[in-house]
Amino acid sequence: MPYKSKNELIEQFVKNAEAAVATVEIIPADAESLNKALLQQTAEDKSVLFAEPNDLDLDLFKEFLLNEKVIANPNKDQLKFTKVGITDAFCGVASTGSVCVSISQNLTSPVSMLTQKHIIVMDGNSIVPRPRDVFSENYLEGKGLLRSFSFITGPSATADMGPLVRGVHGPGKLHIIVLE
Repeated sequence: MPYKSKNELIEQFVKNAEAAVATVEIIPADAESLNKALLQQTAEDKSVLFAEPNDLDLDLFKEFLLNEKVIANPNKDQLKFTKVGITDAFCGVASTGSVCVSISQNLTSPVSMLTQKHIIVMDGNSIVPRPRDVFSENYLEGKGLLRSFSFITGPSATADMGPLVRGVHGPGKLHIIVLE
């Protein structure tokens, strides 16, 4: 594979995620930087669904969780009407710009699929070169073999009935925060 370093993997991931119409930002891996990025991304939103992370340290989110608009234990109406959701991803794929989000734990599945805007936070060290590497024991300590997950490549889109429409079968906006 032509990727030689973590920085090259991140660069290729960002390029391909943006080509898939996702937005991406790279920030330092600390609670203050993450809080600032999440506050900026959710500034115009009344409420935000938050799925407890499966692979990132919950302490990274401690400042953001103090925000009154964050809903960590939603009721049915909050799940139905909240337009923004935040999850973590256990890895990214450089060659496609995809992220892998666990769907069998916590609120990750509904938060990642029912909102109009999905914000994903992931560790830059967890980017693999190709999709097949997600299933290799040589990468990620075999995590891709131990869970149910979705590959997410850009916002939801379909052209089944004519012109391309975003957000029909899931979020119409995808923002990825890569922790470096």
